[in-house]
Amino acid sequence: MTRAPRTRIDQPKAPRRRLLPEYDPEAFGRFSEKIARFLGTGRFIVWMTLIIILWVVWNIVAPTPLRFDEYPFIFLTLALSLQASYAAPLILLAQNRQDDRDRVTHEQDRKQNERSIADTEYLTREIAALRMGLGEVATRDWLRSELQDLVRDLEERRVLFPAESDEADR
Repeated sequence: MTRAPRTRIDQPKAPRRRLLPEYDPEAFGRFSEKIARFLGTGRFIVWMTLIIILWVVWNIVAPTPLRFDEYPFIFLTLALSLQASYAAPLILLAQNRQDDRDRVTHEQDRKQNERSIADTEYLTREIAALRMGLGEVATRDWLRSELQDLVRDLEERRVLFPAESDEADR
């Protein structure tokens, strides 16, 4: 009876060989965004137009042995189809990544707005409390008017009761 070799559980397993190649999704995403940005420029359209014009003119005007794609331009159609079949998924991938960034930005903006609203509500409550507190505080004008009323009352007493005020002076 042969025993299988014992594996140690205190050490990581050796990586297995994979049939599919491995790639960095983030690097691939950045690469697809660069391509999508280029495909969306006027420079790409100008270059693509020039290549197609040169292709067609060469295959019409060049001597027959040098032509590589005769009139129905099947090879040109194949090349454009291949380019489109790769461009569309790369553009979609770039759009999905942009949507993810927009979603994160939107979420951060929403949280910031919630914090701003909470801060504003807090400050509003504080201002209301200060206003209510100021309503109960004696202001300078109120004290001045009270003192003036007291002086008037004393002057009226002096006028009405001059003898009491003279005795108080002695």
